[in-house]
Amino acid sequence: QVQLAESGGGLVQTGGSLRLSCAASGRTFSVNRVGWFRQAPGKEREFVAAIRWSIGTTYYTDSVKGRFTISRDNAKNTVYLEMNSLKPEDTAVYYCAVARAPVVGKYDYWGQGTQVTVSS
Repeated sequence: QVQLAESGGGLVQTGGSLRLSCAASGRTFSVNRVGWFRQAPGKEREFVAAIRWSIGTTYYTDSVKGRFTISRDNAKNTVYLEMNSLKPEDTAVYYCAVARAPVVGKYDYWGQGTQVTVSS
C-alpha cells in the first residue's frame, strides 16, 4: 500500500555528512509517521529517528541527537535524514519505515535500505 525507496547512502569519512532520502508512494494519505532505523552487521535493528507526518514532531535516539536531523517535504512525499559528524559507529544499513497508526514501535511498511559506511 505504501512503497518506500531509500537513497543517499555511501562511504564517508569520520566527521563527514550524508543526507538520506526516503521517497514514499502509494497510499501515502495513510501515513502517521515515518521512521529511520539502522542495522549494523551482527546487531539488532535500532531506531534512529522518526517524524510525525502531519505535524512534523521529531524523535531521536540519544546517540544521534545533535548530529542527525529528520525532516519532511510534503510536496515530494519524501523524508530526509541529515547526518552530520558521522562516526564509524553509525555504519549500518539504514531503512525508512512507515507507521499507519499512532502506536509506538509499530511500523507497517519498510524500504529496502541504503548502506552507510563511515571510515576512520
